[in-house]
Amino acid sequence: MLILQGDKRDNLFRECQREAFHLEVRDDYAVPMESGPFRQFLDDEPDDYAWFRDWEIEAREITGRGVVLSRVRVVTVPHTYYQRWGLVVAARNVAAGEDIRYLPRHLAGDVPPDDWWLFDGELVAYNLVDDGGKAAGIALTSDPQIAAYCRGVKRRLWDLATPYVEYVDQAAIQQQ
Repeated sequence: MLILQGDKRDNLFRECQREAFHLEVRDDYAVPMESGPFRQFLDDEPDDYAWFRDWEIEAREITGRGVVLSRVRVVTVPHTYYQRWGLVVAARNVAAGEDIRYLPRHLAGDVPPDDWWLFDGELVAYNLVDDGGKAAGIALTSDPQIAAYCRGVKRRLWDLATPYVEYVDQAAIQQQ
């Protein structure tokens, strides 16, 4: 495996030709650039989403090239505060061209313990985190067996997951 740190992750998206799929399995993330906006959400303060604009631009560029950008979020129900915030922010992901689906953990069956990206069905990029849950880089592999495993996980979870808009509607009904 090759370990990448810093901005080298962006090259993975630039080189991707068909599909970039992200599996997210954690209930909470310790992303430094999100801490302020997350605090604003908890305090019921407005957010201008300036911190998110780089990803929106990148997502539009990726999908504008015809690359499918998708993710499945396996979530614990009831949602953590971070997941509730994520549902709000995900509207911007979707508007930028991402296809996001949600899958309650109790319906998911066996789920890998780590988040990863699958690029063009062949390159797997594991999101590395330190003991505090902060991003610590990416571990890349093009091992055919690992890629095949990830493709299988993606297919299974994608078929079980609910598209974002539908999921948000269901969540709103359940909270009434």
